[in-house]
Amino acid sequence: MDAPSRTLVAPSTVWRGHPCPLGATWDGAGVNFALFSKHAERVELCLFDPKGRREIERVELRDRTDFVWHCYLPEARPGLLYGYRVHGPHDPDRGHRFDATKLLLDPYAKLIKGKIAAGLGRCQVVDTAFSWGDDRAPRTPW
Repeated sequence: MDAPSRTLVAPSTVWRGHPCPLGATWDGAGVNFALFSKHAERVELCLFDPKGRREIERVELRDRTDFVWHCYLPEARPGLLYGYRVHGPHDPDRGHRFDATKLLLDPYAKLIKGKIAAGLGRCQVVDTAFSWGDDRAPRTPW
């Protein structure tokens, strides 16, 4: 894929992040990304335009805690579409089939958008907060 033509998150705004929770987690200020891979040698977070058609940036996950690769993007928001390119050994006899030319879905994603079978599936960052509003506990007696 060609180099991104527009930057969504400048490299200066990529922070270390945390190894947990796994997946993409919106905390109200930014998004923490964490992906487990015991045998990966390098992991890239690929960010897409709102329609998921064009990659607009790749962010290398430089931090790893144990076997969890992670970063934090303070400017990222819910709705952001993403996927991963994971570099590592291609050794089928040992169970390794790394192929960085393939975009991978996040196994911890909370939402997938697009056609997975066509290779157009993208993970989407979601806001999992739920406002109870005026709801009250039913207080039903036992």
